Amino acid sequence: MRTFAKPAIEMVDTMRQAAAADPARAIAFGGAPGSNSHQAAMQFDPDGLPLPFIGFEDALDAVSQGRAGCAMIPIENSQHGRVSDIHFLLPESGLHIVAEHFMRISHALMATGPGPFQAAYSHPQALGQSRHYLQERGIVALAHADTAGAAAYVAELKDPTFCAIAPAMAADLYGLDIIEEAVEDAHDNTTRFVVLAREPREPASIEAETAMSTLIFEVKNVPAALYKALGCFATNGVNMTKLESYQKGASFAATGFYADIEGAPGNARVDAALEELEFQTNSVRLLGSYGQARKRG
Repeated sequence: MRTFAKPAIEMVDTMRQAAAADPARAIAFGGAPGSNSHQAAMQFDPDGLPLPFIGFEDALDAVSQGRAGCAMIPIENSQHGRVSDIHFLLPESGLHIVAEHFMRISHALMATGPGPFQAAYSHPQALGQSRHYLQERGIVALAHADTAGAAAYVAELKDPTFCAIAPAMAADLYGLDIIEEAVEDAHDNTTRFVVLAREPREPASIEAETAMSTLIFEVKNVPAALYKALGCFATNGVNMTKLESYQKGASFAATGFYADIEGAPGNARVDAALEELEFQTNSVRLLGSYGQARKRG
């Protein structure tokens, strides 16, 4: 589906017109109005102009093309892990991570009637975060492009046997009844978002004690390749807070890694670690340095 459901279209058009008049203030996000990304954008910059798109790639393209000043993109969830495809989309976008934002996530079950329900529409992340709730009630999970978009679609369907899992805000926007709140399986459910812009932040502008950097690197296809790469950080006293692997290409021989470290270029220990990493790997690319929104550890 490459278009919003009818109940969302008028709101989307209004938001896009406002953003077109002042693109520097626009914050692009993937999802319909009322989505978690929409709420994260409003929390991050209350004076910004939320700019909705069907998918993450469209939101990133809007920033690349100058139609938005930045994009708010979910990257990982405390309960359901990393968001699919983000590790490929971020490097391909040519954009830079300039900030991070954490948001507590709460899902509501909403519909046009009281049920019983055959199936629930939502984004795969939200369905995964509410997996036990749905299984216990025999409700089939059906994937949709985003949470609020699922709510708009259920409003358009007007079929009382279908429901949506989305933020409570979406029920207000699309005229749905909230059947039950807080249907997520873990009540400390939190999503980490990153903010991307065309220009990187200067590492010198970030307080040294709160600096974070995100990078990707591809290890050589030799024994102990990852051990040697991680040793670059260990021997220089640089703390790595996140490491995830992904395959590049169909050969399954070139493994890429996405990592977050504490510190930024300009710090002697970070500079030494990155210099050694260049020698130990096929490639290294810094995706951005930014201040911590939440202290690690």
